[in-house]
Amino acid sequence: MRSESAYLFAERKTKWAALTATLVMTEFNSATLISFSSLGYIAGFWALVLPFIFLFGLIFYALTVAEKWKAFDGLSVAGFFSKRYGKNMGTYASILLLLAMLGFSAAYIKSLILLFHPIFPSIEPWILSTGLLAIVFVMSLRGGLIAIIRTDVLSLILMLVFFPLMAFFMWKAPILSEISSTVSLSLAQGQKILPLRFIFSLTILTMFTYILAPWYGQKIFAAKSPKVAYWAVITAAILVFFLYGAAIFATALFRSKGFESPSPEQALPCLINHCLPLGFKGIAYALLFATSATTLTGVWSAMSAMWIGDFLKPHLDSTLISCRRSILATTVFAAISLLLANTLIDSVFNKLILANIPVAALSFGLLAGFYWKKASWQGVYLSIMMGCLCGAGAYCIFGEEGGYTWYWAVYGIPLTFLVGILGSLFSRETVAVNAE
Repeated sequence: MRSESAYLFAERKTKWAALTATLVMTEFNSATLISFSSLGYIAGFWALVLPFIFLFGLIFYALTVAEKWKAFDGLSVAGFFSKRYGKNMGTYASILLLLAMLGFSAAYIKSLILLFHPIFPSIEPWILSTGLLAIVFVMSLRGGLIAIIRTDVLSLILMLVFFPLMAFFMWKAPILSEISSTVSLSLAQGQKILPLRFIFSLTILTMFTYILAPWYGQKIFAAKSPKVAYWAVITAAILVFFLYGAAIFATALFRSKGFESPSPEQALPCLINHCLPLGFKGIAYALLFATSATTLTGVWSAMSAMWIGDFLKPHLDSTLISCRRSILATTVFAAISLLLANTLIDSVFNKLILANIPVAALSFGLLAGFYWKKASWQGVYLSIMMGCLCGAGAYCIFGEEGGYTWYWAVYGIPLTFLVGILGSLFSRETVAVNAE
């Protein structure tokens, strides 16, 4: 493929079914799957509330920004900040989003290691992750977004069959030990492990971070029309809710029937190894690898689009440019992600949440840019500073054990918007992007 436009945006002609599939498989990633499944293992059936986080988050995306992103139809999410608030603000936003995406992709690679370690227990994580990424490159690097979408369509069809079957096999599995607690007690214990305010805070954070997700924005830019983008996101929200729910239900059954896992994050791989029929295990790992591969390449493709659109000299007609520099940028980002995955990522779920701090800090700038003509770069700059301060401050003061996400979501997000509004009111007005 020679066209950079085709490589990054699939010629911006993707229809509803294909767009829905790639949006689902972009969100349904191995890192969140491992995290949610581990919480199903330790919190039981109460963890079934977790998929509501993405149901509400993606519906909020559809209602607020899906059509507007397609109307903007730029090269990257950060490019909106350049057009709305000036080049400097766009560069600043791009740096924050690139840092966040490096954290996300590192967590995705770590989840791949956790998934495949039970199959290759004697292989060092560095070697295992490098080998897995090499396969990812062979699968989809050359094809760009078109190859990703084609893989996603097939993967989604298989996933919609696989996860209900996995839950069914787990339902039929024998009980290994006497169950000492009732279902109601299990739910009560689950509520202590996963407090309702933690779920609420993650829902708020998801709503105000996913609207900025560059990997989602790139897929929306590939849509055929704004209406296609809107309905694809709505449909994706429902399917993502269903798939995560099936996985959590299966690992909750796995624990309730007396099966044990060395760690909560290994619950899903252990379930696959111990409870699925032999032929089904190979299908399971192939599907999970395909899911991880398309998620990773989707994120790296979005990073490449952002790097090219915001830091390299753009060309008036990207259809005439070779995709060589996109491939090079993708390779560099993949190498950095591999390094971070093997050095900094310990808990996948916690690091996924933490990586959202710079993304949430940009939420005022995005929504105000679309809906409020008086928003200024000064107000956005102040809101970003406040957003980063609130997220990092809550983490440093309260930590994971102290439930920092509650303080970040309930106090930090409103403060971010308040500072942005006040900063804009007391500064000069900038022209809004026409995204109708």
